[in-house]
Amino acid sequence: MIEKCMTYDLLPNVDMKAYQEWAKKVVGTMVKQPGMLEFRGNRNVLGSPLARTTAVWRSLEDWAKFAEGAEWRAIDAELRGFATNIKFEIWGPSPLLPEPVRPAK
Repeated sequence: MIEKCMTYDLLPNVDMKAYQEWAKKVVGTMVKQPGMLEFRGNRNVLGSPLARTTAVWRSLEDWAKFAEGAEWRAIDAELRGFATNIKFEIWGPSPLLPEPVRPAK
């Protein structure tokens, strides 16, 4: 399993209605992709970067197949009309802590 994290700031004076409509469309597209397990969105309560999305994929190959396709290229191009300071990271499990640790119930 891998996580593709993306952070960004919204452009000044962004059309929030258009951005929200675009984001809703993106989420709908993402969750239909083969190998997609989960999609999360967060806001930074301390400021910049303003937004983070995390897409959890079954494998790096699943993400790569999607990333090479037209749907991802369109999402990426459209995002640049709303955002700046866009950064991508791809994370995999740690060999020292491959599974989440949660408190005992």
